[in-house]
Amino acid sequence: MLDWFYITDLLGVAVFAASGTLQAFRKHMDGFGVVVLASLTAIGGGTTRDLILDEPVFWLHDPIYFMVILAAALATIIWLRFKAYIPVNRLLFADALGIAFFTVLGAEKALNVGVSGFTAVILGTMTAVFGGMLRDVVAREVPLVLKSELYATTCIAGATFYVLLQPFSANLAMAVALVTTFSLRMLALRYHWSLPVFSDNQDKH
Repeated sequence: MLDWFYITDLLGVAVFAASGTLQAFRKHMDGFGVVVLASLTAIGGGTTRDLILDEPVFWLHDPIYFMVILAAALATIIWLRFKAYIPVNRLLFADALGIAFFTVLGAEKALNVGVSGFTAVILGTMTAVFGGMLRDVVAREVPLVLKSELYATTCIAGATFYVLLQPFSANLAMAVALVTTFSLRMLALRYHWSLPVFSDNQDKH
């Protein structure tokens, strides 16, 4: 029987590794920079989650993760050889897909450890956003999670659906959480959805 969570984890790693590679390309980094940025993006969030949960870090005893990172980075580099530039929307699409995968995986692992549903939502969100935050900080970009369009909020929504539906059907919970997180993120980018805190007229005082 296929372990769908493991497959989803590897897919998330591959997508985020591609996202890190795209960012490295935009910043004109060398081969070492590509590997570093791809790895930080792909495993940064999951590593932080495991350290917080006091669990064995998931990639330490499974070399497949780094094989997937290198394969995804190489495939992205080959693809970029045929392109004169990379549109920013490709990076945003890859990032949205990555956070959808990792939101589910982070929440699932947290629930398996025995934490509360509320904590699982937090750790699912952290798993999804922390790798991208590391990528952007190293690349000297404002992290996407700090920009105006909904980002972490979409992960919170997806993780909440997963936690609520998981007792009934793990597959349904996974599907709903993936679609919710990815769709909300793409819609937020398309329509510039955000959570305003301060009104514009406050600048006048």
